[in-house]
Amino acid sequence: MNKRSLIFVIGLTAALYFVNQYFSSKDQERRQEQQVAPAKVVAPVLPTPAPIQESVNGEKYYVLENGFQQLVFSNVGGSLVEINLPIKSKENPDSNVLPIRADKVMEMDYSKNDHFPEFAYQEVNGGEQTGKIGGYYPLLRRSIVGKTKENPRYYALNVLGSEEGNILYNVSKYEKDAIVFEGISENRKIIKTFSFPKEGKNAPYCFDLSIQIDGDSKGLMLTSGVPEVELISGNPAPALKYQIQKGKRPLVELIDLPKNSSTIPSIEPKWVSNSNGFFGLILQPLTEMGGGFSVSKIPGTNFPTRLTLVDSEYDLYPAEKYPGYEMGLFLPQTAKTSQFRVFAGPFATEVLETVDTAYGVNYKSAQSFHGWFSFISEPFAKFLMILMNFFYFITHSWGFSIILLTLALRVMLYPLNAWSIKSTVKMQQIAPQVTAIQEKYKKEPKRAQMEVMALYKEKGVNPITGCFPILIQMPFLIGMFDLLKSAFELRGASFIPGWIDNLTAPDVLFSWNYPVVFFGTNFHLLPIILGVVMYYQQRLSTPRPKDPKLMTEQQKQQKMMGNIMTLVFAIMFYHFPSGLNLYWLSSMVLGIVQQWWMMRRMTVAAATSSKVVDITPTKKK
Repeated sequence: MNKRSLIFVIGLTAALYFVNQYFSSKDQERRQEQQVAPAKVVAPVLPTPAPIQESVNGEKYYVLENGFQQLVFSNVGGSLVEINLPIKSKENPDSNVLPIRADKVMEMDYSKNDHFPEFAYQEVNGGEQTGKIGGYYPLLRRSIVGKTKENPRYYALNVLGSEEGNILYNVSKYEKDAIVFEGISENRKIIKTFSFPKEGKNAPYCFDLSIQIDGDSKGLMLTSGVPEVELISGNPAPALKYQIQKGKRPLVELIDLPKNSSTIPSIEPKWVSNSNGFFGLILQPLTEMGGGFSVSKIPGTNFPTRLTLVDSEYDLYPAEKYPGYEMGLFLPQTAKTSQFRVFAGPFATEVLETVDTAYGVNYKSAQSFHGWFSFISEPFAKFLMILMNFFYFITHSWGFSIILLTLALRVMLYPLNAWSIKSTVKMQQIAPQVTAIQEKYKKEPKRAQMEVMALYKEKGVNPITGCFPILIQMPFLIGMFDLLKSAFELRGASFIPGWIDNLTAPDVLFSWNYPVVFFGTNFHLLPIILGVVMYYQQRLSTPRPKDPKLMTEQQKQQKMMGNIMTLVFAIMFYHFPSGLNLYWLSSMVLGIVQQWWMMRRMTVAAATSSKVVDITPTKKK
């Protein structure tokens, strides 16, 4: 390989290695630099204060709990401090939340911050309870014991104005399924009623909120709270959305992540959604609102995620890298009472469809597909999700569902793959003739090019056609990638216990404490296996003479390029979710089988057609 080719290959390797990290980090920065939405933006309504370190004097906590949620309230603001989702178990069979590695790490190594509720709370009967360690997923960011205390400004469903966020409310009613708070300021009285819906299991992860305001209601806003961080392909994936009615058709818009705090006064949303990719909150006004909503960026240093605790001595998850986001709905200035429905839970398809059916809404559209080209791949990803759900219904295993979906995709795209393989084989068959022409006319490059094109025409070969099938497949392939990164159903889904425990995270064969450059603290085996299979695949697709001395310069370059690309892909996929690696590995294995079978058929057909049998009788002399 000449120097220019070697430099090109090395440059390509470096580019492919860093492209995933570049897009993952820069995409969020780009979105933050953009405007929030195509609407008039005015000055921020509320400042973002620094975190406080001590509890507000007289703060008490109260809990409402069912099989889907543990709602922890504070009398400060009469608001929600925690929304904890039970992890699926024998005690909580209705839950859709499966445990992941982060939950186990928190419970084992950071148990003080894995206590649910985090602080002692008042019971309905007047006693006091301390909760338990583990068993829940914290949907909202919480205080970090011994380091920070959550500012009431960040409590969920807080009514914020000039001073309401820190008002101590009285509890006038406290029952198993409902709680009522009453707060009084200088110019208004606010009564907030929280209750679980009468629909019960037909409305999972939902609860109702009523806000009655006696007095001046100008400038008040109801906040969403700040969701905890979820990592998708190693990066946070917050998503802010809202729904409006455009004519007779509901329209859901994705909001670009704000850089600071902004207000959009000209839009009256049917609902707003604040999610971390897999979990989120949806606030839906059931009565007429004043119009407008706000979005705010909460610096991670002001309100850190619980991830900052993990191996904090090595600063694996620096607080500044994981900001939070909050949304707020402006309360009406005329109505005395406002009603809200709140969904706070997993953005699982089955769960959202159940709620949509119960209330005639479309919360399912709050789901987001994550990826560089998700705006293109989303329709394909939704189609593939239908197929994967069908295979899960048959196998009851998401791992096997991915393999069967890969097989189905291979079958659907068989003609295109066959077209590509045939073109490749034909190119290989005439490669010696092409090499001979190039050697013969190496001093006449134009003549060599004309002779090669004439040979292609004679043999019915077009090197460009081999690329078309791959281009046609790209939407399906990208859709598959985005689906396997975005599907909540794969979160915590185990395929091989002890190795592949979460299909939305890399597999973990074994771990260690001290972080190593690139590898981190875990060893992932699937990408290594993928690299080995890819190496064998490229050897099969580019056959070479057994004696390396007989290899042409072109074959040497192909070998070098194949080896480097194998290494590059293994590196790129090292930190990808195990579901993606499982799909790519299955696809390559099936591709090898198809390629071997087609090459064998074409070789036999070529050998048969080359035999000429003369059946004409010979004349006797």
